[in-house]
Amino acid sequence: MVASRLIPCLDVVGGRVVKGVNFAGLRDAGDPVALAYHYSRAGADELVFLDIAASHEGRTTLVDLVRRTADSVTIPFTVGGGINSVEGITELLHAGADKVSLNSSAVHRPELVREGARHFGRQCIVVAIDARRRRLSGGWDVYVQGGRKNTGLDVLFWARRVADLGAGEILLTSMDGDGTQAGYDLELTRAVASTVSIPVIASGGAGCLDHIAMVLQTGPKGGHASAALLASLLHDGILTVEQIKTNLLARGLKIRP
Repeated sequence: MVASRLIPCLDVVGGRVVKGVNFAGLRDAGDPVALAYHYSRAGADELVFLDIAASHEGRTTLVDLVRRTADSVTIPFTVGGGINSVEGITELLHAGADKVSLNSSAVHRPELVREGARHFGRQCIVVAIDARRRRLSGGWDVYVQGGRKNTGLDVLFWARRVADLGAGEILLTSMDGDGTQAGYDLELTRAVASTVSIPVIASGGAGCLDHIAMVLQTGPKGGHASAALLASLLHDGILTVEQIKTNLLARGLKIRP
């Protein structure tokens, strides 16, 4: 059984880490380089750096900040935001990223997922899916541009499509749960994880140890995620990486030391 991963997420706007609720009401959460260094030293398994305004503002990711962040960590590092070409992927990998995360650009030009996997290996290509529950008809829609635009795509259809195109894993964010600390959307996570054969990183809603354990567990009540993304829970000092790992090991989950 592959060990589950704990992945702090650094959402960056204007060179600072921010955090909000349901993709709105952003507040400052610190310096990305300092936080990356802290989480790397604290025992996090990987890091995700998302320039969440890049696509909306029509610009590329802040490469210099990526380079300085990569220099400060010793764990795998995923970068996303404003990546819309193989050249853009190349630039970020050369800057020190281990993987790239595609979101809006993958929806606008799905072939980019295939091109990225062909050039760099599917292990380098993460597709981020921002999902919001449909209130009347059920299921979930895919949103892009930092959660501003509903594409009308069904989340399960899109998850299967990007897996077929060559994505190595899916970063799945529940927009309804984002920043609420009310728990991951287990139904959403389980549905996607059951639909694809690639790893699913659960994001949006972690608020306590039970939430993290539940999203990583298998079985009818678990979320079946391969990794748990964490933001405000760590940024606000509610829990530490060490506390989370100790608890998960005590529950019998396979976690990296």
